Amino acid sequence: MHSHLPVFRRQLLKSLFGFGAWLYASRLSWSAAQSPIAEPDFSKPLIQAPDSPRLWPLFRRQLAEWRDRTRRTSHYNDVRYRDEAMSWTRSSFSSCFVMLCDPTFFDYEAGRYRVEQFLKQAQHDFGGFDNLILWHAYPRIGADNRNQFDFYRDMPGGLNGLREVVRQCHGREVRALLVYKPWDVGTRREAVSDVDALADLVQATEADGVYLDTMPLAPDGLRQALDRIRPGLVLEGEGELPLAYIHDHHMSWAQHFEDSLVPGILRNKWFERRHMLHQTTRWNSDHIPQLHTAWMNGSGMVVWENVFGSWVGWSARDRTVLRTIVSIQRHFASLFSGEGWTPLVQTEAPDVYATVWEGSGVRLWTLVNRADRSISEAVLKVPTADGMQYFDVVAGREIFPRIDGEMTILDGTLARRGIAGIVAGTPASLGADFSSFLDVQQALGVGAEEAAEVPPRPVRLRDSGQSPVYPTHTPPAGMVLIPAATVTLRVQLRTRECGFYGNEMNRDELYANFHKPQVFERPVALAGYAIDLTPVTNAQYAEFLLSARYRPRHPENFLTHWADGKPPLGKEDHPVVYVGLEDAQAYAEWAGKALPTEEQWQYAAQGSSALKYPWGDVMKSGRCNGGETGTTTSVIAFPDGRSPFGCYDMCGNTWEWTESERTDGRTRFCMIRGGCYYTAQGSPWYMDGGPQATDFAAKFLLMWPGLDRCATIGFRCIARMANL
Repeated sequence: MHSHLPVFRRQLLKSLFGFGAWLYASRLSWSAAQSPIAEPDFSKPLIQAPDSPRLWPLFRRQLAEWRDRTRRTSHYNDVRYRDEAMSWTRSSFSSCFVMLCDPTFFDYEAGRYRVEQFLKQAQHDFGGFDNLILWHAYPRIGADNRNQFDFYRDMPGGLNGLREVVRQCHGREVRALLVYKPWDVGTRREAVSDVDALADLVQATEADGVYLDTMPLAPDGLRQALDRIRPGLVLEGEGELPLAYIHDHHMSWAQHFEDSLVPGILRNKWFERRHMLHQTTRWNSDHIPQLHTAWMNGSGMVVWENVFGSWVGWSARDRTVLRTIVSIQRHFASLFSGEGWTPLVQTEAPDVYATVWEGSGVRLWTLVNRADRSISEAVLKVPTADGMQYFDVVAGREIFPRIDGEMTILDGTLARRGIAGIVAGTPASLGADFSSFLDVQQALGVGAEEAAEVPPRPVRLRDSGQSPVYPTHTPPAGMVLIPAATVTLRVQLRTRECGFYGNEMNRDELYANFHKPQVFERPVALAGYAIDLTPVTNAQYAEFLLSARYRPRHPENFLTHWADGKPPLGKEDHPVVYVGLEDAQAYAEWAGKALPTEEQWQYAAQGSSALKYPWGDVMKSGRCNGGETGTTTSVIAFPDGRSPFGCYDMCGNTWEWTESERTDGRTRFCMIRGGCYYTAQGSPWYMDGGPQATDFAAKFLLMWPGLDRCATIGFRCIARMANL
């Protein structure tokens, strides 16, 4: 009968709990054998379990046999997992997807990273992070021809600044991964291969490996390139990792792995216990299903609240559950990466499921409550073992069990859809630091039900102040009057993961309308104003620099296309580019003007008839810069493309800044208008490019001036007029 149990399992039960425990487990295995079930589907990344507890022993046997058979027939080699330099991944349970432009991570006013403050806050909110994914380019990439590697180089302080970020992470025992985007094929090409360019970045920044965006596994040669840099560099893919590549990909994402009522088994974790998976469903506000999967499988979680500029925060309840889980996982990391894993052991309470982890004289049960009600009752009945003590490691207290003959009954308390953890061991097996660990768990304060709703983050429009009012009816030179109007403006944005004006994005809306236009309408009352007939030119900006002696606080990429402080020869009347929002605002203030609001810009472009393009409702050649020359053109090159008010260049040539800066405290952005001459080809993930309709807006994430200054964004000004 007992042959149905794996050898290591029989030996462990005998040594830890004696003959009685071994006989009890053998009987369960024999009982299950009388009720055969279909072979589990091992092709799925999360293996579904049978509903009936009577079938779980056979299910466990099928799992064990599949694992043994597959490792044997595939000639699986675990040499990389035995490498001590790679061992950090076994306890890298909590991963944070961090936008490098997030104001909680980067102080854009001071121009420096806030790594220490960020990680300290993460300790309070989530129990700390074990690794950070340092996200950079998307959804900004494609605004000009800078590629994904350029985005890292143009981060504050360049690669040296990123290296300091990594070193500060290491100072707090946190690892940091760079990102590779295989779909970036339409921007500037490197002189070397992507693999070599990526390896150079890893070496320069001292990063700990590479996160593979949209990819389940690394491109050819990347593993070898990382090995040449130093030991311990890892690969983690976004997609489902094939079994054949577990041997050299130490971590992977478990993204949208939908579990059933009876908790399933993460296939790759079952196959290689030292492999770390991170659960994630980035558009979900309820993380309990993924937390349950992680808890039952000894795997990790991704914390991702700033989703490419859209706020998808974690509730107080979910944060507390994660803090509790990762604290226990880190303390018992050797159990969760060891061979003593028995999934789906019998429980005594309905809707409660348990897994047991064993090793070195310690047993740890991880339990989840699938019910929408709290439970406080007997949850486990286990064979009695002399000298064992039992502890609730969620609450951080000892459990005093009830003895019923040869069985020990353990009571537990689980919140609705909550978790529990029970440890059995002796003082010697639990270790001298176990008492202090319990104190930590008590301090986490788990018990009372916490809010499951995600707190909103209102998006605020930046107050730009009031520009001077011109006391005359005559517009300043080079401007045209726009009379007051009350209109309903129609605005469209392409549905992208960075969202729209606020936090309107949700998962269903996104995936049903991906890359499709989203239309907003709102009534607007516009006071009369004057607007520049053309974008500000290189020559005009040069005059401003000479007169105002303006020097930006952060000079990186400022007018980078100029030479010796002068505009490119022959492009004096082209729109000035490589100016950030602050640079444009500084010019406007010097000129006694302001940047136009979105509404002012759009009305000047489309007129009272709401034309689709400044010249009419049909795109026509010869009316705008469509990218034929691959660069900017004179601001008056297309007189037939003027708007109803006579404005030049309101379609194509360059995007234009508007006075529309917004923030929710985690993302800063500005709406830019008009389109530009440049379009990145090859992927829908790039930012919008090319000439655009008068009602089209692009949400442009503001990072810092060195990145915000682009080859494709310029500006024009408006003036407030009296009595209009």
